[in-house]
Amino acid sequence: MKKIIFSLLFLVSSFLIQAQTDPRIYDIIDRISEERIKNDIIKLANFGTRNTFSDTVSNKRGIGAARRWIKNEFDAISKKCNTCLDVFYQKDFVTTNDGERVPKDTWIVNVVAVQKGTKYPNRYIIMSGDIDSRNSDTMDYLGDAPGANDNASGMAGTIEAARVLSQYQFENSIVYVGLSGEEQGLFGGKGLAEYAVKNNWEIIGVFNNDMIGNIEGVNGVIDNRSFRIFSEPTPANESDRTRNLRRFYGGEVDGNSRQLARYIEKTTKTYMPEMNPMLIYRLDRFGRGGHHRPFNDLGFAGIRIMETNENYNRQHQNLRTENGIQYGDVIEGVNFEYAKKLTAVNAINLASLAWAPQAPSNVLIGGIVEPNVKLRWKKSDDANCIGYKIYWRSTTAPQWEFSRFVGDVDNFELKGIVIDNYFFGVAAVGKDGHESVVVFPQDIIRETFKKR
Repeated sequence: MKKIIFSLLFLVSSFLIQAQTDPRIYDIIDRISEERIKNDIIKLANFGTRNTFSDTVSNKRGIGAARRWIKNEFDAISKKCNTCLDVFYQKDFVTTNDGERVPKDTWIVNVVAVQKGTKYPNRYIIMSGDIDSRNSDTMDYLGDAPGANDNASGMAGTIEAARVLSQYQFENSIVYVGLSGEEQGLFGGKGLAEYAVKNNWEIIGVFNNDMIGNIEGVNGVIDNRSFRIFSEPTPANESDRTRNLRRFYGGEVDGNSRQLARYIEKTTKTYMPEMNPMLIYRLDRFGRGGHHRPFNDLGFAGIRIMETNENYNRQHQNLRTENGIQYGDVIEGVNFEYAKKLTAVNAINLASLAWAPQAPSNVLIGGIVEPNVKLRWKKSDDANCIGYKIYWRSTTAPQWEFSRFVGDVDNFELKGIVIDNYFFGVAAVGKDGHESVVVFPQDIIRETFKKR
């Protein structure tokens, strides 16, 4: 009788966990302010240029004025939440020897605000926007380059996310950062990624926001609902052994960055079903790059969130009118409501991960030439974790299709599911229903499987 009752309770709790949504997430969405984002974009654009090598002394023009204003905003946010943010500059020096887009030696200065987790302060989720802007000639650091969409929109969204999420407490840490030197060679991202390694940060994921305010494509398409999530398929720094094993075990599109992208798509569809997230199976746009790449280079999970329809007449262009066409990245090209939506996408995913338990580690899989698939993993020490959920999908499916909550165990056997026909992963589930990112198996079970 006790076994029957336990089984029923387990099934009920499993159903509730899978069906549950957190009302705090809807509250976060409602708190994102279009007006504040608009004001911040206008403020950043009005610095005239934010070129990495522009004026650092003036309080009205140039990147120096812009980064001091951003730091002041983070400081003001921290003051309102009882100094919940640790705000500082992180900087690295670059010289003309560091790249062909470096016209003079200078400091690359990032503005960082860290909201420390209450239980696991060394686990970090990072949201970034770029401080710098450029015109047609990236070496021209004197001419106007308002950069309203590229990338005042992403920077304003990052500041707004800090305003809203600083009113909550999270077990994991959140980092809000303005990165510099993006247009000259991703210097800011490289510097912060190396800083994270030096300080032993455990990075859960990096959300790079670069252009989140344009809805009118150069191709004539207007769309204020869809957005793109770029992610590389597998870690750039993986070992030769891992790469060789994949030939036999699969996982060509199941690296940590791809799992982060899937997580964002799932969370967005759950809480913001009016939005249309598009998983783009590519590191970035064709032949181009963004500030998540330096983190990817070091093996961290990182993705780019951005608009679907770009307008190249407004990107990297001197302000001018030719043949009736207006060129330049000005305020008139930004849709503030859309920027609000993509800021909300970031905020709810930051919160979900910051409230989620630590992901399982050392996930192994077995079931070769057997009727059932077997999974084993190392449980985390996270007190918030109440159990684990197994995910699986067809080998051709872009997103996880099926799942099963299996309880607070470190192994499970899915009966009647053949390992050859699906891909599998495991996620940790927290007390309030928030889940970790899915972890793809790293190797096969090479010993006798422990039965439940």
